[in-house]
Amino acid sequence: MPIAMARHILVKTEAEAIQLKKRLAAGEPFDLLAKKHSTCPSKKRGGDLGEVKPGQMVRAIDQIIFKKPLKQIHGPVKTQFGYHLVQVFFRD
Repeated sequence: MPIAMARHILVKTEAEAIQLKKRLAAGEPFDLLAKKHSTCPSKKRGGDLGEVKPGQMVRAIDQIIFKKPLKQIHGPVKTQFGYHLVQVFFRD
């Protein structure tokens, strides 16, 4: 079964996610923005989701983690939890 390593920032609004994506593009550190703005418990680890297997995340996030290019910021992606920015580091 494949595994991947990813991190994300979860916020309540699409506007907030877009603003954070701009800040990331300008070079602000992902982990610091996650710690300050994310509403997910993973924010304590800078948004790090650790090792992820297919089916562990909601479908929309799973699709990004296992299908989209590595090391890019993907999103905002809407789920029932809010809006996500996702970055995948590694996929095996």
